[in-house]
Amino acid sequence: MSAPADKAGGWTLAIDYLPLIAFFLANKFVGVFAGTAVFMVAIVLAVIVSRWKLGRVSPMLWLSAILVIGFGGLTIYLHDPRFIQIKMTLIYAMFTAILVGGLAVGKPAIKYLLQAAFPGLEEAGWMKLSRNWAIFFAVMAIVNEVLRRQVGFDTWLAVKTWGLTAASIVFGAAQVPMLMRHGLSFDEVKAEPPLPPE
Repeated sequence: MSAPADKAGGWTLAIDYLPLIAFFLANKFVGVFAGTAVFMVAIVLAVIVSRWKLGRVSPMLWLSAILVIGFGGLTIYLHDPRFIQIKMTLIYAMFTAILVGGLAVGKPAIKYLLQAAFPGLEEAGWMKLSRNWAIFFAVMAIVNEVLRRQVGFDTWLAVKTWGLTAASIVFGAAQVPMLMRHGLSFDEVKAEPPLPPE
């Protein structure tokens, strides 16, 4: 991967995950409602930085920002942290639905959601990647629902911030062998690896 691609990948990781880490830290030190406000500000900054540094805002980041602001606003207005927790279930469920819908009509929706990060990848590879991420997002939606119903808010946020984020990164890395069998060449990779938003 080239140096510019490394730089873009670094910005992408920061844009995707720093708002969640800011939420975790703010919740820890100033509480859930102030933390939610910090999360809303951080996701807006992530959109601005993405446009500034990468020259674009991915569909996944737009959707995350809209849901964080909407459900974050409900959390603060109604003084009920369940709304910001439900937001993650909805994001995972929506991505599952989009990817399954694409598979149903023979279109790998992840190719458009992730903005075709792998230009050398064959169509069969994009289809398998869509299928695999659809399964992953569906499992994550279930896991998030189980967690928010079974554990306290602080535990839910810690698992979400560190556990599910690590699972996303490991799952994304685990796709590489399959991608390489379907035409992926690291010489052709021009952007970031496919990772979901947080």
